[in-house]
Amino acid sequence: MMAKKTALLGMLVALAFVLSYIETLIPVNLGIPGAKLGLANLVVMVALYTLGTKEAFALSMVRILLTGLTFSSMAAMLYSFAGGLLSFAVMYLAKRSKLFSAAGVSVLGGISHNAGQIFVAMWVLDTATLIYYLPVLAITGIASGTVIGLLAVMVIRRVSGMINRWD
Repeated sequence: MMAKKTALLGMLVALAFVLSYIETLIPVNLGIPGAKLGLANLVVMVALYTLGTKEAFALSMVRILLTGLTFSSMAAMLYSFAGGLLSFAVMYLAKRSKLFSAAGVSVLGGISHNAGQIFVAMWVLDTATLIYYLPVLAITGIASGTVIGLLAVMVIRRVSGMINRWD
């Protein structure tokens, strides 16, 4: 069972990395700097609900590191880690509370990811004026979190069935 779980986690890391790359190729310009769909979060959500917290956290952090080293700068990686850490913490707590569906957990993750990035930008740039951008990013977090969450619900059902057959 451990070998299967490790193999699955490796495939999910690769999938998250590929989805991050694909997202860099999609020319989404909504006039909102920093707005992205967050395709790789689909994989993190699936891992959180099927493999467990530790595995999902490792997946998220490895994906951010690989994507940051491959496609962006150290500064962008700092923002990604901040958003990813806050997002994961919020998603974990929301899932654990059992008050939210997987789609709701994803929405909270999308909003908190953007908030984490804004807070780091405020700290790096030493200005509180960026807080005014948070409502705009919250709206994009809700939209992308909803799309990713609904997709995650469908994938989680299928993957859970596969994992249950392994036992």
